[in-house]
Amino acid sequence: MALIVQKYGGTSVESVERIKNVADRIIETAQQGNEVVVVVSAMGKSTDELIHLAKCISDQPSKREMDMLVSTGEQVSMSLLAMALQEKGYDSISLTGWQAGIATESVHGNARVMDIDPKRITAHLATGKIVIVAGFQGLTEEKEIATLGRGGSDTTAVALAARLNAEKCEIYTDVTGVFTTDPRVVKGARKLEAISYDEMLEMANLGAGVLHPRSVEFAKNYDVPLEVRSSIEKVTGTRIEEEVAMEGNLMVRGIAFEDNVTKVTVHGLPDEMTTLSALFTTLSNSQINVDIIIQNTNGNETTDISFSVDSEILTYTLEVLSQYQDQLKFDHISYEENLAKVSIVGSGMISNPGVAAKMFDVLAENQIKVKMVSTSEIKVSTIVESITMISAIECLHEAFELDARQPVQTV
Repeated sequence: MALIVQKYGGTSVESVERIKNVADRIIETAQQGNEVVVVVSAMGKSTDELIHLAKCISDQPSKREMDMLVSTGEQVSMSLLAMALQEKGYDSISLTGWQAGIATESVHGNARVMDIDPKRITAHLATGKIVIVAGFQGLTEEKEIATLGRGGSDTTAVALAARLNAEKCEIYTDVTGVFTTDPRVVKGARKLEAISYDEMLEMANLGAGVLHPRSVEFAKNYDVPLEVRSSIEKVTGTRIEEEVAMEGNLMVRGIAFEDNVTKVTVHGLPDEMTTLSALFTTLSNSQINVDIIIQNTNGNETTDISFSVDSEILTYTLEVLSQYQDQLKFDHISYEENLAKVSIVGSGMISNPGVAAKMFDVLAENQIKVKMVSTSEIKVSTIVESITMISAIECLHEAFELDARQPVQTV
């Protein structure tokens, strides 16, 4: 008997009708002779609604109380799903994250899973129950509820699959799999049969919203087979695994993008060995995540350093830099808003050095100005103006022949 972990996202359980549909999908899996553990997100946009209620009370609500509040969303969907299964004649029980033995670090709002005690889950499975676990949450060493941040239910599912030695982890969502790019942006986007952990991790980190980066990292570290599937359509999904054969001549597997980027430049820093360390240690200590970095050395023993940040933290970033201006010894700060990041990803790029050149040629031919560049073995990221982001995605998608159609296999 195989153990399967399934995760259903917010859109999959956004209504009573969809919860009943999810129950049917779970029953199909159980009828195939499998033990089933299910992780659920909150219904639809209910987490956003809870956050809105909190903001109506306070502009800066307590992080502890926010975790107490938003963790209730998953408890609603887990109990309703358990009821739906029971109504259809299947023994089921719902468990909160802490009842399921999920231990997290002592960080409210974005905690990491530290350990899972599976005893309660395995005991229920042994009696033939289908176990429903609330995603996105766990318990700290101090017995406080902590949430795992946006996309945390993905991480819950993969962590449980790893701890329970599940045969695989199925992520059910409102799309049929992982696409070469967002099909809502490019109509010719093609669903991939498979993608490697490394490629999916890059795609997720670079803005693809199908899977949370932390869940992919967890799957890679613990060799958990993943499959992204539709909770509505009964079609094959996309496998995420260690080694993936090349589909056709695809050196580039997909295109990821992220809007709401700002370029910050710190001018007139001392041109010294410790300058980079001092600057980015200061930002790190203030929990400011930076992305692409460029350094330009001037002729007067000074240097300018540019980096990109999420536009939502621009004001905070400027405040921190201004606070440490005397210590960092820079002249002034400038910034450029309304930017976006467009990235190509593919393990085939390692042995094909012409991929980056082709990317820049295509962007130049389409009059798309590149502001910043970052590369790794399997990706090239560019910062462009937001108004050119869609054009950049479309022309790169076409240039790398990612829109070749393949028939969808039914299951």
